Amino acid sequence: MGLTKVTAKLTSLVDPKKSFESLFLVDTGATDSVAPSDELEKLGIRREGKMAYELADGTVRKYSFGLVRIEFMGETTAGRVIYADPGTEPLLGVTALESVGIIVDPVNKTLKRLPAIPLK
Repeated sequence: MGLTKVTAKLTSLVDPKKSFESLFLVDTGATDSVAPSDELEKLGIRREGKMAYELADGTVRKYSFGLVRIEFMGETTAGRVIYADPGTEPLLGVTALESVGIIVDPVNKTLKRLPAIPLK
């Protein structure tokens, strides 16, 4: 399909003055968002637990996750963010996109707002 990227900001729920802003790769194959662990640690994001995730190559790996405020395209949500190795490219997962009513237009490789968020 090609790559779609968006500027997003992760903010601590405990200390809203602490945030990490970067260009995130939009990954509709990823449920949760991903950020480098060193950036999350600078924000003081607490590790809430671990989950097993299946990677693109089919392997399963456990990752720690924390909870953050997520802002992009003028929208705000909150959600789970996975602690990745330092230097890892940040990913914006499908849960964050869907929670604010944004989808990926595969033809134009752009993000598109839905006229309404489905509740059915």
